[in-house]
Amino acid sequence: MTTANGEFELTGWNEDTYLEPEDGGKLTRASVTQDFRGDIAGTGSVEWLMCYRPDGTAHFVGLQRIEGKLAKGSGSFVVESIGDFDGKMAKGQLAVVPGSGTGDLEGIQGEGSFSAPMGSMASYTLEYKIG
Repeated sequence: MTTANGEFELTGWNEDTYLEPEDGGKLTRASVTQDFRGDIAGTGSVEWLMCYRPDGTAHFVGLQRIEGKLAKGSGSFVVESIGDFDGKMAKGQLAVVPGSGTGDLEGIQGEGSFSAPMGSMASYTLEYKIG
């Protein structure tokens, strides 16, 4: 396995509430765009479903397509993300969706994590192999 590290910047965030129970909390869907820097250089687009608790913390799941360069190749792949927001920081786990790689990234496999403090910058780590 090879380790990819870097950061991504949130370049767009559109979040809509689709359920807001009377007892507090809410369910939302966020469409987010990102620019990746570091070992992954390119763009990302993710759809997150989020469950906000009455205290403002949240749990989220999403599918994120990343397109760009990784190692000496280029193409795209999709990761599944699952994580939690504690009111100040979002942290999550990433897993490459099998069969989602294109171009030079066809056959990519891997897992990783990310952390995103309040604001537009976040960091990532991805342990991966191609082929």
